[in-house]
Amino acid sequence: MTGPVDDGPVDEGPIDEGRVGGFVLTSWRTATGRLLADLAQRVARLVGPHALLVATLLVSGLLLVGLTTASAELYDEVVDAEGIATLDAPALALARDLRSPAANTAVTAFTDLGGPVGMPLLAAGATLLMALGWRRWTPVVLMAAGAAGSLAMTVAGKAVVGRTRPALVDAVPPYESSPSFPSGHALNSVVLAAIVAYLLVRRQTTARARALTVTAAATFAFLMGLSRVYLGHHWLTDVLAAWTLGLAWAVAVVTAHRLFLTVRRSGTVARTSYESEE
Repeated sequence: MTGPVDDGPVDEGPIDEGRVGGFVLTSWRTATGRLLADLAQRVARLVGPHALLVATLLVSGLLLVGLTTASAELYDEVVDAEGIATLDAPALALARDLRSPAANTAVTAFTDLGGPVGMPLLAAGATLLMALGWRRWTPVVLMAAGAAGSLAMTVAGKAVVGRTRPALVDAVPPYESSPSFPSGHALNSVVLAAIVAYLLVRRQTTARARALTVTAAATFAFLMGLSRVYLGHHWLTDVLAAWTLGLAWAVAVVTAHRLFLTVRRSGTVARTSYESEE
């Protein structure tokens, strides 16, 4: 089996990777979207489409790391004021009531999939299968970007807030000692699941397959976040914030790739291809 090759034209026979069902990825229907596409076209003329992709990811990543820091500071103030933190104590109490030895073992095994060993292995395995199976570099680039961004946001949030995890007496071993906000497991699982789903639905030809893929991705990320609360390793608000930040970064990665596709496709179809469906 040969290794991945560079993405060629978007239309590849019966599978059009520039579409997700009836939605054209290079179609920008809002004023903001058209502005981004126009700007991407201008930048790409100077630096090329690949440099555009890298630059878009870097800028988006820096903005989101800054947003993480800002939201962490705001979050800390709200917690001190006993605002959304009122969600945390009832959620932890419910988790304690639901625990049993068998459930604890099962949930611990599942949450380990999102840990510092399990998640990289999952991401690497999925990336390798897609890259070699499709002979494309796209999975490698997008997954690497997703992982780097989620790691940066996790590190920034933990460093700024330094929130203490729930007391050990309320947690299920093995215990963790790093700062609690945001939940790295929840954040990483959202990013990984969203990018894998995006890559898959671009190649799936039926609405049923796409719906199952999106449902599976959302369920995985949702359960990963809940597992952190169930085990007492994170507060509920740590997980809610992580889901929000992870989704924001996944959207940024997908948008950067859509801009790349728009620029690449503009060389073979009408320049207005990003303004309307083909």
